[in-house]
Amino acid sequence: MASERPTIDESYWMATTPDTGYPPVGKDLTADVAVIGGGIAGLCTAWELLSAGLDVVVLEADRIAAGVTGYTTAKLTSLHGLGYARLEAKHGADNAGLYALSQQDAVDRTAALCAQLDIDADLERAPAYTYAEDPQRADEIRDEAEAARRAGLDASFVTETELPFPVSGAVRVEGQLQFHPRKFLLALAEKFVAAGGRVHERSRVITLHDGSRCRLSTESGVTVEARDTVIATHYPVFDRTLLFTRLKPRRELVIAAPVPAALAPTGMYMSPEDRVRSVRSAPLDEGRRLLIVTGESFEPGAGGVRERFERLDSWARERIPGFAEADSAYRWSAQDNDSSDHLPYVGHAHPGTQHLYVATGFGGWGMSNGVMAGRLLAAHVAGGGRPAWTDLYDPRRLPGVSETAELAKLQTAVARHFVGDRLHTRHVDSVNDIPPGSGAVVRLEGRRCAVYRDESGNARVLSARCSHLGCLVQFNDAERVWECPCHGSRFATDGSVLHGPATKALESREVPGTGG
Repeated sequence: MASERPTIDESYWMATTPDTGYPPVGKDLTADVAVIGGGIAGLCTAWELLSAGLDVVVLEADRIAAGVTGYTTAKLTSLHGLGYARLEAKHGADNAGLYALSQQDAVDRTAALCAQLDIDADLERAPAYTYAEDPQRADEIRDEAEAARRAGLDASFVTETELPFPVSGAVRVEGQLQFHPRKFLLALAEKFVAAGGRVHERSRVITLHDGSRCRLSTESGVTVEARDTVIATHYPVFDRTLLFTRLKPRRELVIAAPVPAALAPTGMYMSPEDRVRSVRSAPLDEGRRLLIVTGESFEPGAGGVRERFERLDSWARERIPGFAEADSAYRWSAQDNDSSDHLPYVGHAHPGTQHLYVATGFGGWGMSNGVMAGRLLAAHVAGGGRPAWTDLYDPRRLPGVSETAELAKLQTAVARHFVGDRLHTRHVDSVNDIPPGSGAVVRLEGRRCAVYRDESGNARVLSARCSHLGCLVQFNDAERVWECPCHGSRFATDGSVLHGPATKALESREVPGTGG
């Protein structure tokens, strides 16, 4: 960062909530529904299914609400950047209206759950904005405001905001939410267990048999059998869905620091300009709020993460009063998956299944889409009336004509990494060329290895091939993790899986003379 102020390399949401300690699944069990994944989509789905009278078990590979959900910016809004004009153009005005209706329903459902269950999640109602500073983009912003209004949102075009710099125009949508996602979800999990649901952490599912009943096997060898299964792992961890061919992972960086409350915006702001910039604040303590700034969108494994953090920090210092003077800061990163047609996939995982469901492709708007997915999947599994937007999100939908070019682009990018990275790998010549506290791909005895040297200079040598589909991983220098550019899997320096779709660790390598 640009100053010597203390910086916590952790999400504010994680740092300000207690650790969880739900037990691993210790014996074979059965349930009506097994939910794989304990983030916002998984836990909201589990709650809605339990409320419908079903026996539900949640299986989380690590800790609940500690993956993607624990590293969000926690805006819960039905305004999604410049999405409505695009939705209307690609999918028609009726579908844009259904999208808006489903997203606002999720916003209102979250507020209702907090009230109904007496959950204190720092919930605040606030307007959401999509803005542009460039005068040449004012018409684009105006078109988005009109499209959002036609879709049914309380949207307007404005030229005045509370931002400390002028804008050429902004879409403003009333009645949105910002909250503390971990406070919400940890409380929801407690209510879920108290009402008879089961949560098992450190219970990674590695195989799944999909038939008239679903049979899941965990890393520890335990079997879970359920009539229905929901894959809510952000990125589907089982390739039989084939959705990985229609998803593109991306990462964004987040920095946050306390500022005087009088200087903090009360609304939620997002701009597509300057590698995307998002600004909001959260309640902190007497007289201060936490200013949260997001941006620097990039592909996993792209490298240069430390420089990206510095650019984002410089932008916040220059543009937001009080940020440069803050006496401390947090920094973290978020991961999202964009679908090829800009709509999430929520419903039956593939055409041949009646009992396997999926929720993915939230496109950076996981808070509202996670809640929406819970409501929609519960309607699928528990029966009864399905919402009007069911078909809009159906993962079995066929690609449209306009989607063909995007699909080709996605697969070309994957092929470029799978083949091109082998031909033109950014690697160093030897382990000794890697600075302590860093990592790089090194060719050792004819094999490309992912090598990390700790602060003492000791090397940890792993296979550089992602255990998902074999792309070469790259080192993230700011967070000290290995990332796969093809499908977004992330691994710790010891090779363990931090983020799927990979379910297996990077293989260890024993190479003479490296300390491995």
